[in-house]
Amino acid sequence: MRATRTKGTGERMKPRSRRGATGALIAVAATALAVVSIIPSAASAGRVNGGLTAPEANSPVPTSVGKTEGRLNLIAWEGYAQPEWVKPFQAATGCKVSVKYAGSSSEMVSLMASGGGGQYDLVSASGDADLRLIYAGDVKPINISLIASWKNFQTFLQSPSFNTIAGKHYGVSFEFGPNVLLYSTKTFKTAPSSWSVLYNKAYAGQITVPDNPIQIADAALYLSKTQPKLGITDPYELTQPQFNATVALLKSEHPLIKKYWDLASQEISLFQSGTTVVGAAWPYQTNTLVAAGAKVAETIPKEGATGWADTWMLATKAPDPNCAYKWMQWMTTPQIQAEDAISFGETPANKLACPIMDKIQKGSCAAYHANAPSSYFQTIKFWKTPLATCDNGKNDCVPFQSWVTAWTQIIG
Repeated sequence: MRATRTKGTGERMKPRSRRGATGALIAVAATALAVVSIIPSAASAGRVNGGLTAPEANSPVPTSVGKTEGRLNLIAWEGYAQPEWVKPFQAATGCKVSVKYAGSSSEMVSLMASGGGGQYDLVSASGDADLRLIYAGDVKPINISLIASWKNFQTFLQSPSFNTIAGKHYGVSFEFGPNVLLYSTKTFKTAPSSWSVLYNKAYAGQITVPDNPIQIADAALYLSKTQPKLGITDPYELTQPQFNATVALLKSEHPLIKKYWDLASQEISLFQSGTTVVGAAWPYQTNTLVAAGAKVAETIPKEGATGWADTWMLATKAPDPNCAYKWMQWMTTPQIQAEDAISFGETPANKLACPIMDKIQKGSCAAYHANAPSSYFQTIKFWKTPLATCDNGKNDCVPFQSWVTAWTQIIG
């Protein structure tokens, strides 16, 4: 999803850029995308995970958490370090928290250059940044056994491919959410069964989607089901012909788009006013609109959906590793997971957070799909960084830098 959400508004500026506008993404792209270009050379030491090797793969991990350093420096999405849980954390651990809020995944990658520069300890990275950080050597493995709540995570978030490589965890999963199809129940008497509605001329000028290069994956997922001859098996690993077909679809969609939204509040306003009737969204928008009385609903169409998941990742040069471990432990407890999920509008990784969510806000567990069956989560293709090196070891996939360039041309 993720753009960053500011408290009280629900706005997230992840690109999506989770989090963030394309303009902001491009502003830092020169630095952040340089990471992608160095990945092949970084792999020269060995062949792991599709031909790539993480530079810090053999870094030792602690067997216990030592004496805390008295401070903790974070890079995070706005809303991830709220006073409600930061103050009690500081009181319990003695770690004074300082936070640098980032507006996009690429900004996070830039800030984390050189392993955090000896300044930052942790970053709340999204799936579209994780592999960039791992293969640039800016984050290092953690001892997941020191995170007690990990055993209570949703199974698919215990060792996901976007933060776990060759059995080594480069951080701990945090919160997540699907990218859903939001629609007006006035216009659609039954839920649309396919993402094809976003490419249907019948709804020209009434469609909205995120302003985010990773949106290319949504179109690729759709084509993987509707044009199987393209051979798309992973919406984040596209050969040039597959990428070209996906970009062509998105360019054909462009005249139908009312607005490429940057903030959740923008999409909410579009649906409240009736300007748009269908669009790509997050559960947060749906829940906000329904609470306000809007006639809308959401669905995951038959082709499935993409989704985002955040990870607290440890900087290679973290100056305060013990406080960092204490933070990862704190932020993955059921209570804090529940508080953050409701505050930020997302789904907790910890399954035990569900009943606490309902105590804080009745019905919130179901509203954010925290108690959904495993079959629901299996329909979601979570974000990961598009790399030139595919998981099969071939260097014929289109890298993220080309996604950014193409997206700029698409939205024109």
